[in-house]
Amino acid sequence: MRIVHAADIHLDSPLAGMARRQPELEALVRTCTRDAFTNLVDAAITNEADVLLIAGDLYDAEQRNYETGLFFAREMQRLSRPCVVIHGNHDSASQITKSLQPPPNVTILPARRPDTAYFPELGLAVHGQSFGSRAEAEELAGSYPKRVEGAFNVGLLHSSMENPGQHARYAPCRVGTLLARNYDYWALGHIHTRATLHEAPWIHFPGNIQGRHVRETGPRGATLVEVDDDHRVRSLTFLPTDVLRWAVADIDASGHGSMEALTTIIRFELDVAARAAEGRPVVVRIVLRGQTPLHAALLADPADIDAQCRAAATAIGPDVHVEAVKLRTTPASQAEDMVALEQAVRSALTDPATAAGLLADFGRLRNTLPAGSEVEVPQTAEGLALLVDDAWEILRHTLGSAQR
Repeated sequence: MRIVHAADIHLDSPLAGMARRQPELEALVRTCTRDAFTNLVDAAITNEADVLLIAGDLYDAEQRNYETGLFFAREMQRLSRPCVVIHGNHDSASQITKSLQPPPNVTILPARRPDTAYFPELGLAVHGQSFGSRAEAEELAGSYPKRVEGAFNVGLLHSSMENPGQHARYAPCRVGTLLARNYDYWALGHIHTRATLHEAPWIHFPGNIQGRHVRETGPRGATLVEVDDDHRVRSLTFLPTDVLRWAVADIDASGHGSMEALTTIIRFELDVAARAAEGRPVVVRIVLRGQTPLHAALLADPADIDAQCRAAATAIGPDVHVEAVKLRTTPASQAEDMVALEQAVRSALTDPATAAGLLADFGRLRNTLPAGSEVEVPQTAEGLALLVDDAWEILRHTLGSAQR
């Protein structure tokens, strides 16, 4: 038996901020989640999968129109084999206000209680529960049904588990709780980075099928699970599905005393990122760090280094793009003080109470903005971290200007 395990599809996620920053990428960004999902269905067909499992966040927050659901239905018709879905925090029952009757080959496990989708012809039992609301704080897996004897048992779960990292904490769960259900495989979703928490039985996150911003770098896709006749997992294979890749070129500028030398290493790093994307378009964030005599010049004219980086990307090829250039350099005289101050600021944000207070303040600010405003106000801990990056760049510029 072959199972394709995917999660965190986020169909029609707009990636609007990226489109505004890079107008030439607008068409690709607009369709990349659909194109990645088409690649997922292609991979399931090509690998002769018996079933497709989607472990939450098929849609992205409120489904605003029926076209997204119609696209999914068309792809499921093309799949022409069973698909089992649970909804997660982004597409919970309370979030989706416009939905269609699922296609005949799709089973959506309910939110009101855990349930089992049983496929006797495959010898497969899939247990799971959708989120009823976005802020699901309860541990769901502990009440999942008992295993079906004589079948390969899969637990389908959308959860932050014990260590959510940059992700919000939803349906937290311990590995021990999953092991106690005595299933053969746990198909997890919510964490966007591919990870295996346990083997025999496997407890596995496939990651998302398409990176959505620069914090989701590298290959993205699904997992092909091959099961032998004795209901043992034979292998897990990564199936790339992404159509656009993100990368960060973290460059130490301390060893480069001229702008020509610095742009040479930037061009080299962009070429490395392009090769790693394996023929896909790649969007690169360039971060310049280190103590350098170029610090004052970089801060004096950030538009110049930005243009230099974009010109280097264009020289490599039409599929190489620069998302942003972040200046993290320092002059030698203030390097230690700047590092200490930055560490103090970032450390303060690791305190949950501090982060919650800041998010509440930003929430009140967001409510005062006029309708249609494009001001990006952070709503998550990840958004706060991005804001700190930008604020720190402004602070460096200010301090650098004061020294000139």
